[in-house]
Amino acid sequence: MVFSSPRHFLHHVQSTLPRLHRSLPLFDDIAIIFERDPAAHHWLEVLCCYPGLHAIAAHRLAHWLYQRNLRLLPRFMAHLSRFLTGIEIHPGAQIGRGVFIDHGLGVVIGETARVGDYSLIYQGVTLGGTGRDIGKRHPTVGSHVVIGAGAKILGPIAIGDYARIGAGAVVLRAVPAHYTAVGIPSRHVSRGNARTAPLDHAQLPDTDAASLRSLLDRIETLEAQLTHLQSHLQSSTLTHPSQTPLEVSS
Repeated sequence: MVFSSPRHFLHHVQSTLPRLHRSLPLFDDIAIIFERDPAAHHWLEVLCCYPGLHAIAAHRLAHWLYQRNLRLLPRFMAHLSRFLTGIEIHPGAQIGRGVFIDHGLGVVIGETARVGDYSLIYQGVTLGGTGRDIGKRHPTVGSHVVIGAGAKILGPIAIGDYARIGAGAVVLRAVPAHYTAVGIPSRHVSRGNARTAPLDHAQLPDTDAASLRSLLDRIETLEAQLTHLQSHLQSSTLTHPSQTPLEVSS
């Protein structure tokens, strides 16, 4: 293509960028870092110092080769990426656009796992399989999901869009969209706010504390009722000293 002027060339670049942006998820992978991480200040810093971005970029190339029935080279690339970043992503895994692996050390994503667009994954997360079944054996994570540090999601289960997985949770069953799962094994405790506040993943309900608080409140109520009953018996005894407590109660 011949450009008649620098302005013509600039116009061509500007018209090409939107198509390039749509075809290359890496642009979204970089942009989401500036949106999700307040420590990101410069594009060169992001390109050089974010192992999560490096791991995803390497995975996209390995996955492209894997889809073309190559096996050894993509696996070797994934092995090299794990050595360099501490993040292990099988070439067969499907990673959506704008996925951000924050810090990333110890993240493991299995062969048949799927991660939806714009999901946020913290360090120590495992998207693993169970047993030696052939076929789909790893989780399917929806879009805009937040997975806290150290969480383990195991088996061919589905995590709905905008769900949140608490730090350290062990998830063995499906989590509906917009819900929050915490604990070992996980429990669905409430609807989350991952749509409006994806980084507010520390504000998780403490179900154990709520149960204990409910029990303590019940004990306090029963103690108050017992105290009131004892006072009533004592006042009745003073009013009718000839009667025994048994007669008063009857």
